[in-house]
Amino acid sequence: MSTPLDTNALKARQQAAWASGDYAVIGTTLQLVGERLAEACDLRWDEQVLDVAAGNGNATLAAARRGCRVTSTDYVPELLKRGEERARAEHLNVVFQTADAEALPFADGAFDAVLSTFGVMFAPDQAQAARELARVCRPGGRVGLANWTPQGFVGQMFKTLGRHVPPPAGALPPSRWGDEEQLRGMFEGALGELKVSRQHFNFRYRSAAHFIEVFRTWYGPVHKAFASLEPEAAESLERDLTQLLNESNVGGESSLVVPSEYLEVVIIRA
Repeated sequence: MSTPLDTNALKARQQAAWASGDYAVIGTTLQLVGERLAEACDLRWDEQVLDVAAGNGNATLAAARRGCRVTSTDYVPELLKRGEERARAEHLNVVFQTADAEALPFADGAFDAVLSTFGVMFAPDQAQAARELARVCRPGGRVGLANWTPQGFVGQMFKTLGRHVPPPAGALPPSRWGDEEQLRGMFEGALGELKVSRQHFNFRYRSAAHFIEVFRTWYGPVHKAFASLEPEAAESLERDLTQLLNESNVGGESSLVVPSEYLEVVIIRA
């Protein structure tokens, strides 16, 4: 008989991973995704917008730049501090609040739009997180998501990490959020309309070695994976990541340009 997944323990482990390194070093390069999502959701001035698992605030800033009244949330306070610094630099009025995507401290239907870019997909209890996104979005409002796909580069990178540092038994892969049919199941009952567009974000680095150096130093999940391995096992992980990066590179021999597919999702709340 299998042991049930301890989602609280997994969440604590994830919090420690995301708090390690400095996600903003990588996160700020993804700002384009937040801007695209804000346009896909057709955000309007004075709308109430919630950014869930906001990280360093890409969707937060995109919404605030469009005149929205934004509340930016994450369960890792260290990440919110980076978003707050960015909003302050642009003189944007944003409320920052520590909150768990699986238990959002807001009333039903409190927001016109609920956003998450590469954030809520990492919640351990995926069904509960989806229910919470739908709950706090008003009927006729929009839930806007950017989710890495299983077959895209980041999905494959996490598969590679999982081969070297296996996830807890029973843990669902975050890339399920990048599968349209899985999304339909998660939001069943709250789904008025589902609009899905496949997009690509290009990671741009000097080389595979440069990418690994940056991610190993600053990106929590990769940082923690390497830190948990003995030197020989860490070298094996590095070889596998190097192979994946070089196979995905479209930038030629002198640079690294790796397209990574993601789903841009707009759900009209029933």
